[in-house]
Amino acid sequence: MQRKFLNTPLLLIIFFLFTAITNAQDSIPVFPERDSILIDSVALQKKIDTIVIRRIQERIKENAESVNLFNTNISFKKTKPLNKGYKKFQVPTFWQSVNLIGLNFSQAAFINWNAGGNNSIAALANARFERNYKFRYFQWENSLETRYGINLQEGQKIRKTDDAIRVTSTVGYRRDTISNWYYSVKANFNTQFTDGFKYPDRETPISRVMSPGYFFLGAGTSFITEDRKFNIYISPLTQKATFVFDQALADKGAFGVEKAVLDDDGNIVQKGKNVFLEVGFLVTNNWETQLMENIALKHRLNVYTDYVRSFGNIDIDWELNVNLKVNKYIVTNLGTHVIYDDDILFDPITNDAGVVINEGRPKLQFKQLLGVGVAYNF
Repeated sequence: MQRKFLNTPLLLIIFFLFTAITNAQDSIPVFPERDSILIDSVALQKKIDTIVIRRIQERIKENAESVNLFNTNISFKKTKPLNKGYKKFQVPTFWQSVNLIGLNFSQAAFINWNAGGNNSIAALANARFERNYKFRYFQWENSLETRYGINLQEGQKIRKTDDAIRVTSTVGYRRDTISNWYYSVKANFNTQFTDGFKYPDRETPISRVMSPGYFFLGAGTSFITEDRKFNIYISPLTQKATFVFDQALADKGAFGVEKAVLDDDGNIVQKGKNVFLEVGFLVTNNWETQLMENIALKHRLNVYTDYVRSFGNIDIDWELNVNLKVNKYIVTNLGTHVIYDDDILFDPITNDAGVVINEGRPKLQFKQLLGVGVAYNF
């Protein structure tokens, strides 16, 4: 009996170990696929006794940095001074203005110069003022340009080299704020300051103030970019008025006006007209661009033809100027001006009695200027 009692616990231990070894698992159980929806949840819980989740997480690295609270040195080595002055706040406005005054000089001096030459000095003053308004559909541009130049050479009196006054005003309206096309009305006026001569003759002026004077008024359409650097105006209906208020020039029929009527002895029977009116087609173009950082180009072109008197004979007025900016105040200007007007005649032919038998013919007029001077914009 005692041997039988001792063997009973041993048998229980062997049976327990056999059962544990048989039912133990050494891997993660495989979960059923999602399609196995019909598996009973209770049976699945009975089958899966243990779930092992393995997760690897990197340890957070701690970087300790020291702080120096006693370093109070301040360096200004990388600090640049202001090149421009401080601008005060200005209330926004729909007006833009341009105020520019310039004076160009050129000079030549000779002392015991074997090749010869005359001492000379020339000066050209110019001014430009603009007042432009733009708000949504409405735009109004106004400009005034003036130029006057003189030349003084050794042994000669002062001569005029340039003389011009030009006033322009354009009103435009557009249907929406996206389009750059405007319905426009344009007015332009040109004349000069002093008498003009065909040197060396200083007794008989060939032009005077308001002799001639030109006035254009018409309506059409304009294409104007947002920065106003490009502007083209097309007017199928423009009236051109030519004024010759000097009666002596008007009697000669200068600049296209109707000349005086003379009798057989050369006496004036009917004075010449002081105003000559035309109706025609006008195209104007203004363009400004920056060729390089300090080189700017400005172009202006007027093309006009008359419907009634001489349709197809085109009057051209073209200016091209290049400005080379040395700094804020010193500039160099290179400009050309080309004019062709069918009403301005040259080389008239007279007989022995002084009577004009041939009024001459129109010619291409060309002018070129080069000057270095100062300019002030305010």
